[in-house]
Amino acid sequence: MLKLVGVSKIHQAGEIQTTALDRIDLHIEAGEYVAITGPSGCGKSTMLGILGLLDVPTRGEYWFEGQNVAGWSEAQLNKLRRGRIGFIFQSFNLIEELTVFENVELALEYNGTPARERRERVTAMLNKLGVGHRAGHRPSQLSGGQQQRVAIARALVSGPAVLLADEPTGNLDSAHGDEVMRLLRDINAEGTTVVMVTHSPDHAAQASRTLNLLDGRVMVDALQAA
Repeated sequence: MLKLVGVSKIHQAGEIQTTALDRIDLHIEAGEYVAITGPSGCGKSTMLGILGLLDVPTRGEYWFEGQNVAGWSEAQLNKLRRGRIGFIFQSFNLIEELTVFENVELALEYNGTPARERRERVTAMLNKLGVGHRAGHRPSQLSGGQQQRVAIARALVSGPAVLLADEPTGNLDSAHGDEVMRLLRDINAEGTTVVMVTHSPDHAAQASRTLNLLDGRVMVDALQAA
C-alpha cells in the first residue's frame, strides 16, 4: 500500500546540508499498525510527512496505492491526499472560532460532500467517539482528551485508508493517553492502516510492527509478538 524505495530527504540551508532520511526502503501493507520510534531528530516526523504527502523526497520513489507520487506537483498531492489520508497531531490543531461539529465538518467541506451527508456523517462520528454531546462547544471548553477525540473524529470522518498520528498522546495525561491508544487499536481493527510516531516504548509496543530510526535510517524493523 505504502512503499518507499531508496528515499532520502536532504535539507539545504545555505552551504549546509542536513540529511533527515538516508536511503530508506519501507513497505507498509494495508491494514498494518506501525509505530515509528527513535530519538529526537532521527527523521520520524520527516518520514511521516512524506508518507502523508505533506513533503516530497529529495531522492527515491514513494508508491502510494500503486502510484509513484515522487515528483508530483503540490496540487496533485493535495488532490490525492484529500479523503485518503487522515492526520492526528500532538497539538490537536482545532480551530477555536468553530464549534466541535464545525471543526469535524470542515474535513468534509474540503471534499465537496453535500450538506445533508456532512451532518449525518459528522453526527455519527462524534457519537462513535463519545463526544456527540459536545458538538456545540468550542475546543477550549473541552478537556485535552476530548479535544484529541474531536481531532480523531475530524481525521476519520472522510473514511481515509491511512491514519497518520504524530505523537497523538504527547499533550495528554496517562489516562487520556491510554484512551487514545485504545481508539487507535479499535480503528486499526476496523481495517484502517495506522502509522504512529511515538517516543513511548509502551505505546509503540501496542502496534503490530515497530520501526526504530537513527540518523535518518531504519535500524530495527520488527513485528510485535501477538
